[in-house]
Amino acid sequence: MNLLKLSTVIITKNEQQNIARCLSSVKDFCDEILVYDSGSTDETVNIANKMGAKVVSGEWLGFGATKYKATNLAKNDWILSIDADEEISDQLKHEIQNKFSQLESESAYALPRSSFYLGRWIRFGGWSPDYQVRLFHKQFSQWNTSAIHEKVQSQSVQYFTEKLNHYVFKNISHQVQTNDRYSGLLAEKMKIDGKKFSWFHFLTKPSVKFIECYFLKLGIFDGYAGFVIAKNAGYSVFLKWAKLKELSQA
Repeated sequence: MNLLKLSTVIITKNEQQNIARCLSSVKDFCDEILVYDSGSTDETVNIANKMGAKVVSGEWLGFGATKYKATNLAKNDWILSIDADEEISDQLKHEIQNKFSQLESESAYALPRSSFYLGRWIRFGGWSPDYQVRLFHKQFSQWNTSAIHEKVQSQSVQYFTEKLNHYVFKNISHQVQTNDRYSGLLAEKMKIDGKKFSWFHFLTKPSVKFIECYFLKLGIFDGYAGFVIAKNAGYSVFLKWAKLKELSQA
């Protein structure tokens, strides 16, 4: 089997429920799989080692900086950067294989991500297609060092058509915990950027976010899951502004 000169890079911490599925989706077409682990206490590292991945242990530097560091540890210039809760679909694998020799080094490539949550693939609410830049040549494109909402910086972006599967949350509690974590990081970034707390935004933006996700972006057509997603989106915005006020009073 001819493997592509392509390094899959995955950052992990306590991903034993996801990592085997993720690794299985790339092991038969990439000639390097690099797992950068930041202190897992479960079976993540053991599973990755058994499945033939190169595992590197290192400190957590924030999302962007950690992905930047992990990418620079890869042996190949072409990088496929995916998260442990993601999976390259068979269709996307074939698209990457068919197009690889024609990829342009100065372009980065966005993959359309589709998320599975509460027993269904989410089609609306701003979740699909959720294009993510994940395939790039590291001499021309690279992750920024943002602590949250990290992005690949590139000269230009082109788009694939087949899906990157995303198993986003285990359950509602997991979503709430993630909202709590991310809202704190966003509030800290807002403070660093000089953003001031606003009562107007605090009182209106959570409702506006719900309306955007549920009605304007048609989350209503995802049924129960769409409603849960929209309510949690509004709740996350509420937490962000509440935590910004808390930081401003500290």
